[in-house]
Amino acid sequence: MLSTRLLTAFVLLSAFLAALFYLPDIFWAALLLGLTIAATREWCRLGQLSVNQTVLYMIFTTVLGGELLFEASVVFSRNPADSSMVWFYGISAVFWLLAVPFQLATVRSIHNPWAFMSAGWLVLLPACLSLYQLRAIDPLLLLGIMGVVWISDSAAYFTGRSCGKHKLAPRISPGKTWEGVAGAVVSVLIYALIWFYSVNKGQALIGWLIPLLLVLAVLGIAGDLYESLLKRQAGVKDSGNILPGHGGVLDRIDALLPVLPVATLAAILFYSTES
Repeated sequence: MLSTRLLTAFVLLSAFLAALFYLPDIFWAALLLGLTIAATREWCRLGQLSVNQTVLYMIFTTVLGGELLFEASVVFSRNPADSSMVWFYGISAVFWLLAVPFQLATVRSIHNPWAFMSAGWLVLLPACLSLYQLRAIDPLLLLGIMGVVWISDSAAYFTGRSCGKHKLAPRISPGKTWEGVAGAVVSVLIYALIWFYSVNKGQALIGWLIPLLLVLAVLGIAGDLYESLLKRQAGVKDSGNILPGHGGVLDRIDALLPVLPVATLAAILFYSTES
């Protein structure tokens, strides 16, 4: 099982890096749309939607996602840091900063199927668009943002296994601990300091780089917990089985979903102050 998990992770990382740096924009957009459609199918499973609702939702999501990416390809080719989608990222950020903490605190998800589908668009589509815009700004910036989640997840896992005693959210995810959270925060702090000292300190971004990355680490943990809540209430262990040893697409990107829109908002703000 561990060997399968490691092999899958290696293949995924290699394929992602190749796509990130070498795929033409149109194929990058097609890849993102495909991943979004796969994640949408799993979202329907977590929401226990009917077959008709699932088909309808996937059709609408494909159309909306395709239209967003088409518009993005036109706008971001002229100005990668264009702010025309700020409102979209902002709505998603409000959902993650206000609605999700409330659901986690009350251990309640959205039961109305139409509201659940609307929430899915706030979760999936801004993350998809963020992946496109952050790559357009700088592929290394996108990789650095994703590194926050990877480092946070790894540190939380190993710290929690070695010295975790105090449960973070026992009713949602019994395996997560406050010690794991502390390990994640410390590791991301070290990562932020390395980033801080490796870039030009004259840039305006540096003044709030460290707190931003720490906020992103906390958001990543919230994204992980939120998917755990949905899986627990749906009575499933994984969101899907498309990735051997890892489960579904949502299982791999759950922590990225809240991080990417907020990171894109910060990047747009930074580049708008530079211009």
